[in-house]
Amino acid sequence: MVLLNSKPPIVIAHRGAAGEAPENTPAAFKLALEQGCDAFELDVHLSNDGQIVVIHDYAVDRTTDGHGDVSLLTVDELQRLDAGKWFHPSYQGEHIPTLEEVFDLTPPHIEINIEIKGGIGSGIEERLAELLRQKNRTGSVVVSSFHFNSLAALNRIEPALRIGLLYELWLKDHALLPKAAGIEAFSLHPSFRRLEAGQAEAAAAQGLAVYPWTVNAEADMTAMIEAGVSGIITDYPGRLRNLLERRAAASS
Repeated sequence: MVLLNSKPPIVIAHRGAAGEAPENTPAAFKLALEQGCDAFELDVHLSNDGQIVVIHDYAVDRTTDGHGDVSLLTVDELQRLDAGKWFHPSYQGEHIPTLEEVFDLTPPHIEINIEIKGGIGSGIEERLAELLRQKNRTGSVVVSSFHFNSLAALNRIEPALRIGLLYELWLKDHALLPKAAGIEAFSLHPSFRRLEAGQAEAAAAQGLAVYPWTVNAEADMTAMIEAGVSGIITDYPGRLRNLLERRAAASS
């Protein structure tokens, strides 16, 4: 069968190279770059003083030596926490970065998938749109979320932004989801375990990119490549890059 999306998928580093470095830290993003990723996926919250910070959880307890909700701490308080030693002692001293800091360490050709946590009522949509304009990043990011109302609000604020629908659903036709959500989407971000045969190609035929998450085993990576997905979100970007290069060499 000829795949409708015949290009190899892009390598999207999930929270940086989160399988080998502390997630959502500068070290994880730098390692992902060294391993040849094409894009980052990261998570954002607002600090108590209105700064966009890169962290997955609503609280700092799991990934730092601190305690409490992100929204109750200022950016200075957040950045004084150690965000690395929980992963391995060699990463002691890593910190929670601001989104602006990640932009500054990211080469222009590397795309960024920003996942909004929370949203609606916090002001994060307005602040994110403002920062993207300031950093000239409106054309090189995809903003995704499980919170479709947040994405719709962001789309109204900045219509030029590319929007990705993040979900974990069994669907017969994934390409129908944007219409059901009332959002003009650029990409679909399903759990890879919810993609069935032919569904990625069908979505691609409707002009939608498909970025499944979080694909870490080589056998699953191979299955997603052969399914014709547009990109693969993985904790191990080096592993995926190596697999793609081996497949390219074998077919040449």
